[in-house]
Amino acid sequence: MPRIHFHQQLAELKDKLLAMAALAQQAVETAVEAYTRRDRGLCKFVKQNERAIDTAQRELDEMAYDLLAKQQPMAIDLRFILAVIKINGDLERIGDQSMSIARRTKDILTSDDVELPVDFAAMGEFAAQMIRNALQALLDGDARLADSVREMDDEIDRMNRRAHSDLLKLIEEKPQFTQQAMNGILVAKNLERIADHSSNIATDVIFWVRGADVRHQLSMAMD
Repeated sequence: MPRIHFHQQLAELKDKLLAMAALAQQAVETAVEAYTRRDRGLCKFVKQNERAIDTAQRELDEMAYDLLAKQQPMAIDLRFILAVIKINGDLERIGDQSMSIARRTKDILTSDDVELPVDFAAMGEFAAQMIRNALQALLDGDARLADSVREMDDEIDRMNRRAHSDLLKLIEEKPQFTQQAMNGILVAKNLERIADHSSNIATDVIFWVRGADVRHQLSMAMD
């Protein structure tokens, strides 16, 4: 009976993590929409969402550490709880990055609406897709899907570099739009960081399923 109760607690922990992940995904999508539409109301929603994410993070950490202390899990169960703790942190940081995009949006609400040479909606959708795939990998215990998320990170890195280059060029050619362009550079970086956190989540899924630490494999392969 104690082991049955323990696995029920693990299932509850996973459900809570997925619920928090849904909040983080919503935060990203809403923040990008707020930025592309210059919508102050959506910025407020992102802020409310961030508070909910912070509360969920504290509850998840408390539950996970309680299970570690009282149940002393072994092998795959131990790896799962450790992965949850790390994923929890990455989801909270995704919320932070989304809030940063909302702040950038508020910064430009009083300035001229300038069409920037960057498809932020596409970048946002790509980052959100990485989150969705990472969470599906967690839900299914699918290490191969998690591998594919880590591979997607290269593409959003490329998108960020292109955005940075194009926006710097805009500043050189039209310095009157410097504020809007600089905000765009920062938003693109926020999205790239969100993708990094999604890749971290995928890495933790692989650790849970395979018991393998692959954090540095991609960077080593590129050297």
